[in-house]
Amino acid sequence: MGKKVKIITIIIFLLLLAGGSTWFFLFKKEGKAEEVKEPSIDEVVEASVDIGDVTTNLSSENYIKMSFTLQTNSKEAKEELTKREFQVRDIMIKQLSNMKVEQFQGTEGISSLEQILKKEINSLMQKGKVVKIYTTSKIIQ
Repeated sequence: MGKKVKIITIIIFLLLLAGGSTWFFLFKKEGKAEEVKEPSIDEVVEASVDIGDVTTNLSSENYIKMSFTLQTNSKEAKEELTKREFQVRDIMIKQLSNMKVEQFQGTEGISSLEQILKKEINSLMQKGKVVKIYTTSKIIQ
């Protein structure tokens, strides 16, 4: 009977050890996943590209002039985006030309435009990506 008690004690000890180890590693990994650090303002500025005024006719009888700042995820992406500025402007003009003045009422239209532009510009990118587009000015006439 003494041998069985020792075996049961060892099995219980091993199960507790395995359970404790598993719990430790699961919660340790969750803590690290939550430590995603937002970039500082200096890092944002360092990885951003200003696109000057983009002026075009809307599909209605109005015209629009907008400026954007594009935040990338790396210096390499910023360099590539700077070289591709003519392609970025082309995408912006085509998107704006298909829009009507009503689509710019409120923040939803601008947010939607920013998401569309981000998706299309990222399809060009090879050395990184655009993580955020900021609309820095907008004039409709």
